[in-house]
Amino acid sequence: MKLYPAIDILGGNAVRLAKGRFDTRKVYDADPEAVARRFTEAGARRLHVVDLDGAREGRPVNLGHLAAITKQLGAQELEVPVQYGGGLRSLKAVAQALRAGAARVILGTAALTDPTLLERALRRHGAERVMVSVDSRGGQVVREGWTRAAGVEVREVIERLIEAGVRALAYTNVDRDGMLEGPDLENLAWVANVAGGVGSRAGASPRRPAVNLLYSGGIGELADLEHLAKLRAELHLDALDGVIVGKALYEGRFTIEEAHEALRAAPGA
Repeated sequence: MKLYPAIDILGGNAVRLAKGRFDTRKVYDADPEAVARRFTEAGARRLHVVDLDGAREGRPVNLGHLAAITKQLGAQELEVPVQYGGGLRSLKAVAQALRAGAARVILGTAALTDPTLLERALRRHGAERVMVSVDSRGGQVVREGWTRAAGVEVREVIERLIEAGVRALAYTNVDRDGMLEGPDLENLAWVANVAGGVGSRAGASPRRPAVNLLYSGGIGELADLEHLAKLRAELHLDALDGVIVGKALYEGRFTIEEAHEALRAAPGA
């Protein structure tokens, strides 16, 4: 499994939220580029950057920070892909993020509300460069910077996205995000099964292309990562490709190298 250290940018700062609530922001560094440098120097092999201002405003706000991070990685001659999301609700915004250096863009609200945009983004940039984030609160999908319920269940959304050609998904349990209380293993198992084509609804294609799923929410200690790796191995959840970790790294609960080792802990993980 792959580790994606998270850099969430709000007001120009690297922050973390609790349960997706903007009024709980905690600033960890006034320089997101410095955070990216520390993560990569500590061994990060990829980065997950979220434009929280953009998610709230509906347009990318922190493309300058994205460009600075990717330029810095280039200057260090590091091949560390950066995936970027937040406020990407038009083809223009998607193209801007890719030009700023994102290896992969993350669509959230737009993928749920504008299927034409999703279709055009996949066709223009390829499924390997377009990820969709499915964020859940109380079993229901939320959108627009985690501020509104979409009124649909996670399973329905994931099946719809896969049938639309999405091959990279990120699943976040917003109720656990930033709480350091452990991952939502039960729901993750069935989400990964759906992503892998197990238990899909009647009429869905019985043979699906490979889908990569990232999990986010609640990681607080190394044992949480070990449990994810063990779950993947024991239940043969091949779709579960990686985990996004933020607050635990900022709080010094473990190092990036320790996280890499934990994700290798289970046979076949």
